[in-house]
Amino acid sequence: MSRSRDGLSAAGEWHQLKPLFPPLQGEAVLDLGCGYGWHCKFAAEQGAARVLGLDVSRKMIEEAKRRNAGDQIEYRICGIEEYEYPENTWDCVISNLALHYIEDIEAVFQKVHRTLKRNGVFLLNIEHPVFTAGVGQDWLYTAEGKPKYWPVDDYFIAGERHTRFLGCDVVKQHHTLTQILMGLLKHGFELKAVEEAEPPQEMMDIPGIKDELRRPMMLLVKAAARKTAGGKRV
Repeated sequence: MSRSRDGLSAAGEWHQLKPLFPPLQGEAVLDLGCGYGWHCKFAAEQGAARVLGLDVSRKMIEEAKRRNAGDQIEYRICGIEEYEYPENTWDCVISNLALHYIEDIEAVFQKVHRTLKRNGVFLLNIEHPVFTAGVGQDWLYTAEGKPKYWPVDDYFIAGERHTRFLGCDVVKQHHTLTQILMGLLKHGFELKAVEEAEPPQEMMDIPGIKDELRRPMMLLVKAAARKTAGGKRV
């Protein structure tokens, strides 16, 4: 994929995600599902004092260390659900295109709130519920092979979705918009921004990219941890 080869500049949502980052100078940043470490490298370039990238894939972590190493960056093989989430430790928690693999997303929200410092920022990009509720997560095609429309079914039935991705069988977890947004509010977050990703105009000449304007693929959310001075949830 182009984003794997070329990094953040090749990610269609980056023009919307980048402005949502808080100032990172001197901050501690946790990346849940860091992949090749592009966001870890970005945080370090913005002056973050400490960056920890977690990914369950050994191969991803090895690539992250090779491509996006830095003095402030630590990479660790660890699943999102297995991390210890120490209290009041991080100023910013990022999760990019990883939470749609997590069944109990509210448990993660609760743990992220615990590990954030007061007014810390949780910045997440998750596959949009309309996308994950797509039948087979693919278009219905015309006889000529052109995308006809994006079928959606079983929207309110959360749980496993099976699809093909890069030639592999993949299991994802579908969560409704209510589960995502109300889950954040329920566990002590204040919503600061909610955006549906649209590819930028400069990418419109990429084959097939205009079809991405026909249905949302990603949901971007910026949320702040509401806590008292003692770190307890309000």
